[in-house]
Amino acid sequence: MCIQPRSGSEVPELTVKVARASNPHGTTAMAIRDHLDGLWRDENFVEWYPRDGPEVLAQTPAAK
Repeated sequence: MCIQPRSGSEVPELTVKVARASNPHGTTAMAIRDHLDGLWRDENFVEWYPRDGPEVLAQTPAAK
């Protein structure tokens, strides 16, 4: 599986409305996202993940 870069700032409007309606004072996760929004982006980590997936080790015969 390869990671496709995408913006983390695109939360659907309906999701925001439902989250705020069900948690009017917010949650810890919501507060962290609000405070750290835009600090890191997927594009910053693209080189960490090869386009074709991770390299694998050659299979070895099972020990008998």
